[in-house]
Amino acid sequence: MSGTPINLNRARKARDKVKKRAQADENAVKFGRTKAEKSKDTAERDKATRKLDQHRRDT
Repeated sequence: MSGTPINLNRARKARDKVKKRAQADENAVKFGRTKAEKSKDTAERDKATRKLDQHRRDT
């Protein structure tokens, strides 16, 4: 054994924090998109909506 006692609560919390950070990094790679990508998708969606509305017939 090592000579110094350790705080088990602190060790458990540190271990959980590392696990949560790893999970967050994995989710960021899997689901994350940059702000530029989000704004580009929004602009494309708005453009498609405007184009569709321009082709509507008035009743």
